[in-house]
Amino acid sequence: MIRITVNGVPTRLDCPMSVANYLEDRGYNTARIAVELNGAILPKARYSSTALTEADTMEVVSFVGGG
Repeated sequence: MIRITVNGVPTRLDCPMSVANYLEDRGYNTARIAVELNGAILPKARYSSTALTEADTMEVVSFVGGG
């Protein structure tokens, strides 16, 4: 089991997974979010190739339109 923190909430993953898999499993629309992993913005092109590991800290920010 892998323990990470997502948006300030301790989270357990049952198996290793990429950032893309995590976001997909939780229903995020990747066109409308930004991801910060361990203090650095993660480019969308790297979501699939970046594995979440023990003690990672991830912030997922959704973009909201309005006026």
